[in-house]
Amino acid sequence: MLKLNKKTSGLWSVGILLFLSFFTMGCQETNRRAPFFATGIKIGEVTSNSAIIWVRLTKEAERVSEEAPMPEVFYKTDSGEWIKRPGGRRPDLPPKVVYPEGHDVTNIEGAVPGMEGYVQLKYKEKGTQNWQSKEWLRADKSTNFTNNIKLKNLNPNTLYEIELVSSTDRKKTGETIKGSFTTAPMADAHKPISFTATTCISYDDIDSLGYGLKIYDEMEKLKPSFFVHLGDILYYDDLGKTAELARWHWDRMFSLPAHVNFHKKIPSYFIKDDHDTWMDDSWPGRETRFMGDFTFEEGLKFFTEEVPVASPNYRTIRWGKDLQIWMVEGRDFRSPNTMPDGPDKTIWGQEQKDWFYKTVAASDATFKILLSPTPIVGPDRKNKNDNHANEGFSHEGKEIRNFLAEQENMYVVCGDRHWQYVSVDAETGVKEYSVGPGTDAHAGGWEADDKRPEHSFLRVKGGFLEVKINREKGIPTIKFIHRDVAGNVVNEEIIQK
Repeated sequence: MLKLNKKTSGLWSVGILLFLSFFTMGCQETNRRAPFFATGIKIGEVTSNSAIIWVRLTKEAERVSEEAPMPEVFYKTDSGEWIKRPGGRRPDLPPKVVYPEGHDVTNIEGAVPGMEGYVQLKYKEKGTQNWQSKEWLRADKSTNFTNNIKLKNLNPNTLYEIELVSSTDRKKTGETIKGSFTTAPMADAHKPISFTATTCISYDDIDSLGYGLKIYDEMEKLKPSFFVHLGDILYYDDLGKTAELARWHWDRMFSLPAHVNFHKKIPSYFIKDDHDTWMDDSWPGRETRFMGDFTFEEGLKFFTEEVPVASPNYRTIRWGKDLQIWMVEGRDFRSPNTMPDGPDKTIWGQEQKDWFYKTVAASDATFKILLSPTPIVGPDRKNKNDNHANEGFSHEGKEIRNFLAEQENMYVVCGDRHWQYVSVDAETGVKEYSVGPGTDAHAGGWEADDKRPEHSFLRVKGGFLEVKINREKGIPTIKFIHRDVAGNVVNEEIIQK
């Protein structure tokens, strides 16, 4: 028998612990099997009894790091010369994407190659052991290895836990990723509700390199009931010249750690605008050579596959007695910006407008909020011609503002503009809150000292908007709180019914 003195025994114990530690680490690493979930999950379209869980299978557990190179884009002039994009303009010239030697779309910065396989969702109410399982779903290249899994017959105002498991063959399991969400309360329930919203996220302007947007951590601290992304979730314009590069934009953005962490905890509603559909100020039928092989129609398809979203894209959700939200679609049905203004020129399309007017009129919610990817009130820059605050769509804009003015306690929260503001339409009194861009670096397009009579608040910086609905001493109250990228309050308005 081996006899150990106290010193030797201590060293032996340390050695055993180190061995077990390395062995355990090795086992853990060995147990990690593809497919992975490097782009996380997204919990979307939550109602009082349903939700959609988005998931994607990946070949690797992590994204390609920021140290990897990036491709360059050149445009062919009419004289045959290849040039870089001139002065920020979007030339109507055919592009060419040039990758560094030995690289392609699978190994440039932020790349997260997908992997074929299967995924299964399990869910249960928090505090119970009654796990329910959905059937295994196959993921393949046709949808960028994504799936949108619908949950129905949920209980209102209930915290649910979810687990997603990957597999190559539905027998041997790979990775597991967990999340949670709370369903909306019933329409007659009095319950405090809050949500956060932002817009315009350019990857080049992300304020925490390799980690993601600072506002995601700040929003999570507030524990909102839900989050709304009001469009321009990413920007295809510079590099989205092929379907593969368009998909890479989504993989790159949503594999950032801050984004993965946020979206597995906070349910979201996603609304698209021009840059995350195709290019700046895009509309159906617009012609350009600037976007190469990537088409407007592909952009419409990809959006429905890269985020959890309902069909049709315009929808209304009730969150208890005191809040109902409307999310509108601003790209699918619009007329060309170049069309002369008049009663036939539209952004929403007649079917969507009829739905909006009907559902708003039927609502008995205390507070009603229109969540629009573009401004309804403004003011906006004179050189813009893409939204209801512009002269190019003034006929429909006036029609919508007149309708909103007839509603009690209804407000507009808008995206698209790269500055925060609160404005009141001089003719109708409709009030609009612009959430502003997600980072300071992306702010601009308006002068900070150009505060108009319409403005009660103006700030040309980034951040987000927080909206809180509660009853104070029995009186329904809504608060609109603009915050900066660090979560600090920069403006607050309190409105009681």
